[in-house]
Amino acid sequence: MTETDADEPQPTTDTSTPTTGTGTSTGTGTGTDQLFGLGSRFRGFFNDPRWALAIIRATVLEAAHPQIGAALADNSTFVTHPWRRLRNTVTSLQRMSGSDEEARRKEAARLNRLHSRISGADARDRPYDAMDPAVRAWVVATLFESSVAMCRFSGQPLEQDAIEELYGEFRGYLAALDGDARHLPPTVHEFWPYYERVVAEELEHTEAMRIILYRLFDHLPAPPLLHGLPTLWAAGRAVVGPVIGAITVASLPEPFRCRAGLPELPGARTLMQSAYLGVGLARFLPEGWLRTETMLDLLALSPDSDDPRSQTLRALRDRMRRAGALVRLLAPLPPEPDPGETGGRRGAEEFFATVLDQTGDGYVDWPDLAAMARELAGRLDLDEPAETRLYDAFADWWRELQTALDTDGDGRVSCREYAEAVPSLAGPALIRVAEVLFDVTDTNGDQRIDAAEYRALFRRGFRRDLTGGDDVYPRGAFVRDFLSFMSGRSRSTPYDPLLADA
Repeated sequence: MTETDADEPQPTTDTSTPTTGTGTSTGTGTGTDQLFGLGSRFRGFFNDPRWALAIIRATVLEAAHPQIGAALADNSTFVTHPWRRLRNTVTSLQRMSGSDEEARRKEAARLNRLHSRISGADARDRPYDAMDPAVRAWVVATLFESSVAMCRFSGQPLEQDAIEELYGEFRGYLAALDGDARHLPPTVHEFWPYYERVVAEELEHTEAMRIILYRLFDHLPAPPLLHGLPTLWAAGRAVVGPVIGAITVASLPEPFRCRAGLPELPGARTLMQSAYLGVGLARFLPEGWLRTETMLDLLALSPDSDDPRSQTLRALRDRMRRAGALVRLLAPLPPEPDPGETGGRRGAEEFFATVLDQTGDGYVDWPDLAAMARELAGRLDLDEPAETRLYDAFADWWRELQTALDTDGDGRVSCREYAEAVPSLAGPALIRVAEVLFDVTDTNGDQRIDAAEYRALFRRGFRRDLTGGDDVYPRGAFVRDFLSFMSGRSRSTPYDPLLADA
């Protein structure tokens, strides 16, 4: 989508008047219902290809904040499941910036419940809390500043009135999330000193920031669309990964880059500006060609889905395999897997890494199981009571796992402890997880999951061999399949895309 002034709301003349009587302040004299929707600048950036680079930059600046960096390192799945995390983030932003006030309210409540469960301490024993309003304000600040920087880097800087309007919309986003926007300055003029102060005084070279810059793209797993094509994916990642890292470092504020000791390669700034300019040219493609949700849907598409595009995908994958064979002749890349080797069971170490260790830190503890519950609750769009039931079931399972497997008493389960125990995970607590998951998926309460409910959970077509030709999933079969996946480590089930895929 290209930016068009004709469809934009006119800049407000008052950028600091709070909304009275509600305890909220959006930074404009309008209500939040007028700040969002298809005509807003905030919403317009979603389909701007330059925003892909800007979001990476904003994420690095977020991760450089010690509280956010610690929360990401302890709780986030961005290392092991980056594509899933990206899709969920984009979906959340779209809900929060849409014109549907009820959807925005519901999403804000969901985010607040999610963040209320994230707290702890970093390696230096400094506390972090995802509900800290100052920290949440910094997240919004990085998105706003990176959006402005994106336009500047691509040679199309925003006019001052457009910047003020955009800032009001971002403050409106924070007000919709937190109930007020007091922790962001009321005007753009006051925002820049605030931003420079945080960059100079609070940001650090955190471990989460290092992972994003130097590990994430070098080891980025293939999206579901490219499963089974490691040759082409490895070749592309080897080229694109270092380039994205160099571009991101060059785009960071110079005072922080120097203080953090981030090396800027010769010519990196020119490369960065060229990348923003080149990617920005894609905005002039026909409208609809580069819709963010369409691209993410394609990346997550499974070949055996009932989506009409799956047939084309299967044909494309066959051609890509043939192309991969040619690339493999020229470069020492891993061989393509045998398509017939998708069944069977995983080894204990592989199951630990791909399913249990959701955060990728080499251990299983509560944040890993909480990440599973979070993904399931998000897929099913659960309300508070159902979501709490699911979290409680996973919490009981964690206590059961800890009792059975944590032999050294350090409060977490290592891969060695898991593999040496050769455990059967299908204890009473895991059975309870399966029962609760069935209950929250069975939205109409008829004690069976129909095709629509199945698709809501697994994002794929109904692919089960059923007796009697009735397209339903009974409770007993659902529970058995879930336990088979979680304890038997079986492959080729609907749960692989749900909990194991990147």
